[in-house]
Amino acid sequence: MKIKPLFDRVVLKPIQNENKTSSGLVLAESNAEKPLLAQVITLGNGIEADGKPVEMQVKVGDKVIYSRYGGIEFKLDGQTYVIIRQSDILMVLED
Repeated sequence: MKIKPLFDRVVLKPIQNENKTSSGLVLAESNAEKPLLAQVITLGNGIEADGKPVEMQVKVGDKVIYSRYGGIEFKLDGQTYVIIRQSDILMVLED
């Protein structure tokens, strides 16, 4: 199934954090933090503000950090995704 978000929304695939502490202890799944790192899977066409198009600042394949409480999680074909407004993406990670 193809996913196509509307307006300024972006679909992200969360990248799981390691479930180990810095000292090497393995954390239970219930104690693990919600991932904030994700990869952009697809994005909408953007929005208009004051009659002018607002350019999307991210592109497919970008690795991003997003707001902890932003977006809605959903599952499709066994994979977890997050749909979020572009404004809830805090930064793009560049190599």
